[in-house]
Amino acid sequence: MSAMMRYFASIHYKAIGMLKYLENPLLLFIRVYFGYSIFVSGRAHLMHLDSFTNFFTSLNLPAPHYTAIFVGLVEFLGGIFLAFGIGSRLTAFILFCDMTVAYITADQEAWHSFFIDQDKFTAAAPFTIWFASLLILILGPGK
Repeated sequence: MSAMMRYFASIHYKAIGMLKYLENPLLLFIRVYFGYSIFVSGRAHLMHLDSFTNFFTSLNLPAPHYTAIFVGLVEFLGGIFLAFGIGSRLTAFILFCDMTVAYITADQEAWHSFFIDQDKFTAAAPFTIWFASLLILILGPGK
């Protein structure tokens, strides 16, 4: 291996080491930031339960009032659990499922455009929480 190749390999390994060092702080930031965001969303849904129930009624969901309460509580408590790191992977899995159902029921066009029009998929309301939950589920909560 030439001296130049060794030099670039050395820089590469140092950069990887620095990025690896940032993994836990990034995961912590994602968990806390999006946990708080989900908590705020769930709290708003519970505080405005009538309009949330009407939205679920418009989607023809079964038992819209109870479904609205359930989803509001999942987001409210899930946000708290995620932000504080309580059962992070299980919480992330539940929130990932919640956001997947939100895609399928409330934004079917975006859901079906996953492979066709990625801009539409990523611009949909559930995307950020869906993706953050997926990251925490797979990579863990950080320290």
